[in-house]
Amino acid sequence: MEKKNRLTTYILASLVLGIIAGYAANVSLEDPSGFADKLSLLSTGFLRLIKMIIAPLVFSTLVVGIGRMGDTSEVGRIGAKTLGWFIVASVLSLTLGLIMVNLFRPGDELFSHNAAATVANASASLTDAAKAVATNKSGLTPKEFVNHLIPISIFDAMAKNEILQIVVFSVFFGLAAAAVGKKAEPLIEALDGMAHIMLKVTGYVMKFAPIAVFAAVAGTIAKSGLGVLATYGKFMAEFYTSIVLLWGVLVAAGFIFLGRRVFKLLSEVKEPTLLAFSTASSEAAYPKTLEGLERFGVRNRIASFVLPIGYSFNLDGSMMYCTFATLFIAQAYGIEMSLGTQMTMMLVLMLTSKGMAGVPRASLVVIAATLGQFNIPEAGLVLLLGIDHFLDMARSATNVIGNSIATAVVAKWEGELANPDAAEPAARRVV
Repeated sequence: MEKKNRLTTYILASLVLGIIAGYAANVSLEDPSGFADKLSLLSTGFLRLIKMIIAPLVFSTLVVGIGRMGDTSEVGRIGAKTLGWFIVASVLSLTLGLIMVNLFRPGDELFSHNAAATVANASASLTDAAKAVATNKSGLTPKEFVNHLIPISIFDAMAKNEILQIVVFSVFFGLAAAAVGKKAEPLIEALDGMAHIMLKVTGYVMKFAPIAVFAAVAGTIAKSGLGVLATYGKFMAEFYTSIVLLWGVLVAAGFIFLGRRVFKLLSEVKEPTLLAFSTASSEAAYPKTLEGLERFGVRNRIASFVLPIGYSFNLDGSMMYCTFATLFIAQAYGIEMSLGTQMTMMLVLMLTSKGMAGVPRASLVVIAATLGQFNIPEAGLVLLLGIDHFLDMARSATNVIGNSIATAVVAKWEGELANPDAAEPAARRVV
């Protein structure tokens, strides 16, 4: 526990130091962008180390969990409960985003200052992120979603870190292993050992987390400056307020099923939530979230089944951002959308957001595709690019909270939520 708290302290300290160092670089260096690019090597290296872990960890834990269930109907039952929760959570997230953006109307002030001119000025500094969005807007068609869902090869899926494809293959593999029975037991035991090894590797990689957090924050501030926060301060404050409200809704939903233990859960996933916030990456928090859920008392076979599916279907923070940002751009252009049109847009986002897995700059890609469908100028996306990293920090942390609560609730429904005081240490609790 002491080591876990120490790492949290280091991450928080790195976050503060990153802001200070980034600001100093922005105001004193002749080429702050070059400084930011050099720092990005550290944060990129850390995220690559994390991604190196995810594929073997998801595969091994999921196959072991399903293989030891031994009952196909049990897998189907847990899957149905999981997707049911995800659908409800998605509707709540999208709806709350619509309510808050209509309440705050953050785009109105920008419209009064001529959004078109603002976009024209911002377009002069389009980043690689904008180019990525432009080239990936078509990545949300039904055909592309199927491509992201079903792997051509498990090795190809692992090489590209396509979590949803890995989950699909692992489910089939685990069900087949359960059907084979005793002959598959040596392989299940081997994968069990692999899962323990990957968790140990996670511990090694996490030692670099404070350095990565410092580099990510300092680089962003050095390149954009604190001015970008002042310019969009009101919009960011309103979005963060909405995110806090979403946290309240998710915690309240968890309280209904978990009681006061939901606060213990939040404590257990505090570290991965902070990591996701600091690095603006939900993936970076995956291994630590899995460990936190096991410490909380969730059996590994439930956590390893629900959590990776959640990373593809239950991105609560990202979904709220999609509705909030899309309506913000419409307001910035003075485009009024009727309630019926907004509800239709929400249904479209409900479907297209499920194609986020494996798409670069996922939320921006979904928003870009939605803007075109409702005749909102796609150039308005430029309004968000400068502050997208800071918005991504909030939605990434929210994704961790949402998936943690969902996993714990499904475990409670299945009677697989142990008393943490009586539970085995996480390192040994794999079945």
